Amino acid sequence: MNLRPHIERFARRLAEVESALSDPKVFDNNQRAQELAREYAQIKELVASGNAYLKASADLEDNRALLQSEPADSEMGIMAREDIARLEREVKNLTLEVQRGLLPPDPTDSRNTIVEIRAGAGGSESALFSADLYRMYTRYAETQRWKVETLDSSPSDLGGFREIIFSITGTDVYKRLKYESGVHRVQRVPATEAQGRIHTSTCTVAVLPEAEEVDVEIKNEDLVITVCRASGPGGQGVNTTDSAVQIQHIPSGLTVRCADQRSQLKNKARALTVLRSRLLEKKIADENAKYAAQRKAQVGTGERNERIRTYNFPQNRVTDHRIELTLYNLPMFIEGDLDCLIDPLMANELEEKMAALDA
Repeated sequence: MNLRPHIERFARRLAEVESALSDPKVFDNNQRAQELAREYAQIKELVASGNAYLKASADLEDNRALLQSEPADSEMGIMAREDIARLEREVKNLTLEVQRGLLPPDPTDSRNTIVEIRAGAGGSESALFSADLYRMYTRYAETQRWKVETLDSSPSDLGGFREIIFSITGTDVYKRLKYESGVHRVQRVPATEAQGRIHTSTCTVAVLPEAEEVDVEIKNEDLVITVCRASGPGGQGVNTTDSAVQIQHIPSGLTVRCADQRSQLKNKARALTVLRSRLLEKKIADENAKYAAQRKAQVGTGERNERIRTYNFPQNRVTDHRIELTLYNLPMFIEGDLDCLIDPLMANELEEKMAALDA
């Protein structure tokens, strides 16, 4: 695929947006100005990637020509081979970046995200694995400089979570984490296993793009709001005041509970944010078949045979079943080094979209 015409088109559009932003009148419409500013930032990065792609491609061709004219075992030949290997990887990565710019942007990619982890099959071991997944995502968020806030949790007796809901804010959160939705399967010897037998357990993960008020209309008359005393750890103020808030959305049947803050108003606001995000997810699902038809379809039932990924501790491996990729770096992965799977998943999605575009 010849990317040069597309890169030149991006450069022309960058100049147009830059010219529009230089006109003071554009700021009379704040929403339009914000849209142009976002587009400018995206296209500027895309043009930079495009120029880097053109330079790397030219350098690659020069080194290939040099290798043809030099003995393979000469100093220049050896250097050319090393540069070719490096430039081939660079061109491949830059190609993907430019190709992403050819596709219509997904409006949810730039959204902040709400993540819901729930214990599935496996009892107490599943709840412990929920805590491991929560820690894994918070560690990954740290590497990305994202902010994590717990919205609600239901601790288990052994220190895990039957359920934990948290928000992640930052740049391109949903873009990178949306692939985590589904059933995660773990195979290991539980801490409570006396005979050393390997158990299989599951957790479900739902990743929801955070909705804004303009995305979903919620009518007050459709809500049943109740307050109660928070339970579990959290300090005297949390446990002795009616700060927990539960909201039931009558038309959809969805129920959301938030109890992590001492303030009833803050818990209500957060519960509405979660509810709005779940409703947005359902709206997107109804409009676009690439998302699950509803939230339950996204994560499945939690049974062992419905899985997107397997974490096998005895064999030190993690396998993503959607792209049939197995890596033997489970300790690093569970510590938050997720890019080794997220990047291939993003590349696979891009290939599928590009194939559909060419069809």
